[in-house]
Amino acid sequence: MRRYIERCFIAVMVPLDGGIMLSTTDFRKGMKLGLDGELFVIVDFQHARTAQRRANVWAKLKNLKTGRVIERTFSAGETFDEPEFIERLMQYLYNDGEAFNFMDSKSFEQAILNVEQVGDSKPYLQENVEYKIMFFEGNPIAIDMPSAVILKVIEAEPAVKGDSVSNMTKTVVVETGLAVRAPLFIKEGDSIKIDTSDGKYLERVN
Repeated sequence: MRRYIERCFIAVMVPLDGGIMLSTTDFRKGMKLGLDGELFVIVDFQHARTAQRRANVWAKLKNLKTGRVIERTFSAGETFDEPEFIERLMQYLYNDGEAFNFMDSKSFEQAILNVEQVGDSKPYLQENVEYKIMFFEGNPIAIDMPSAVILKVIEAEPAVKGDSVSNMTKTVVVETGLAVRAPLFIKEGDSIKIDTSDGKYLERVN
């Protein structure tokens, strides 16, 4: 069954005079940041003070082009140019073992991402579903995966009567092959919502 999410094209443009600025006070997980001519996403961050009581912000950053994760400390209030990138809605076609292939269903233009660029999004990808693909300097570099996805359970131990309010969990397998800990009442054929940041079960949706 073919599924769709809302089609949209988002462009964040940076004026040549650097008019759009970001600061460490704007930091949040998932935020895109331009550093040294590269595009990064904030994986984690924490405000701290040094022995001299200087305020700093520690951040773990993932390079969206290479997949490499680095750690960096910024001075509190440090500013940056907001990066220029484009997001295009593209349909996931297939994985040939080395690359993930996507296609714009209107223009039929194709884009290819490697394993490092897909990264932690791999367990949530479904063929024929459309995702936002990020382009930086004209090249596809990453998937902007939604915060949660809905996937169908294909393997689960039989539900037990009376387990609908149980706090106990079991392992179920969803249609992408991802194994998830879910409540005992979840059964094969159910659709469940999963947090893409940590792979945890959120709720049953049917």
